[in-house]
Amino acid sequence: MKKNRIVSIILTTALSVSLTVSAFGARTVTDVKKEQAESQRQLEAAEEEAADIEGERSLTEEELEENKEQLARIIASVEIIEDEIKAKNKAVEEAEEQYKEAKKKEEAQYKSMKRRIKYIYEHGGSTGNPYAEFFSGAADFADILNRSAYAEEIYEYDRNLLNEYQEARRRVKESEEKLKNELDELNEIKNTYDEESAALEKIIEEQQAKVENFDEQLASARAKASQYKNQIAAQNAEIKRIADAEAKAAAEKKKAEEAKKKAEAEARRKAEEKKKTEQKEESKTEEGEDEQEEYAPEDEGEYEEEQQEEEESSGGGSGTGSEIASYAQKFLGNPYVSGGTSLTDGADCSGFTQSVYAHFGYSIPRTSWEQQSAGRGVSYSDAQPGDLFCYSGHVGIYIGNNTICHASTPETGIKLTPATYREIVTIRRIV
Repeated sequence: MKKNRIVSIILTTALSVSLTVSAFGARTVTDVKKEQAESQRQLEAAEEEAADIEGERSLTEEELEENKEQLARIIASVEIIEDEIKAKNKAVEEAEEQYKEAKKKEEAQYKSMKRRIKYIYEHGGSTGNPYAEFFSGAADFADILNRSAYAEEIYEYDRNLLNEYQEARRRVKESEEKLKNELDELNEIKNTYDEESAALEKIIEEQQAKVENFDEQLASARAKASQYKNQIAAQNAEIKRIADAEAKAAAEKKKAEEAKKKAEAEARRKAEEKKKTEQKEESKTEEGEDEQEEYAPEDEGEYEEEQQEEEESSGGGSGTGSEIASYAQKFLGNPYVSGGTSLTDGADCSGFTQSVYAHFGYSIPRTSWEQQSAGRGVSYSDAQPGDLFCYSGHVGIYIGNNTICHASTPETGIKLTPATYREIVTIRRIV
């Protein structure tokens, strides 16, 4: 009756463990890590997108400032040209007045000369030849020469004065035309500046709108990045929860197996006792009784313990993962020393793991980075005591139940820590 009750307890415990494992079997750490890798990829893409938008916005803002400066220069140039145009207009007006004045003087001189010539012709005498009468009235030849020189002087005077007025008018006309040409050039430049100014104002307006659009895009990209960061954090929490649940389930399973073995051993012991009693009753000689004592279960247990002690003391190269995990825990509390490899005097994380494995004849690289490639990779769900847990820049030895033994920091030395306290890069099986 008691035996049946023990078996019932074992089955109930095993069923409970099985259900617990099944509850978490639908979603494993590996599954969540795959999702986390995708979230990380999306996070990097969002951050890269945000960086690109930042760069484009900075470039556009620089171009916007340059265009604003150029627009300011153009506006200043337009104002200067407008002042020049006003001055040219005034100079053109003055040149036109000067031209009119020169033209009046020329016309007046021309009219004056025409009147003198007309007077000589009209009042020169009855012969109709005023010059003949003018010279016939001379007293002598010298007087004729004097009169001739006088007439020539009058003619030259009129002619020179007329030429002078004509030259003045020509110069004023040329100056007026030159001023008008310069004025046309200034107006053309002003029109060009006006066109450039209008085009720049349009570009500036578009760039300002583009910068505002960049702000919206940047806010959207940053929101995505924040979302993916939160998602990764949630996935880390889920990994830890699943790992803790798996560790708990494994501990319960181990406990159930131990209980089962204990119950089976107890059942075998009772069966052996019963058999021994029956054999003693049937035995007729003292020799038979001695043989029963020779093969008693107690002696067999002592023999197995002796065999186990011989196997444990057999030396390096043949240690199991559990033996490595147990050996590593012998040095708990010993100091952390950067660059050290001594299990007693001090070691860093990779020096500690290297020395522990070396004790059993296993050779692994010196640095934590190199140790990530040692042995063969296994998943978290398949992790066993003695496996090497690798993190970014750190390593430790798994001892089971989601726990590692590692040389942590100079402050804490060699200690035990939950295996999922940091994101696991890889798990390596050395044994």
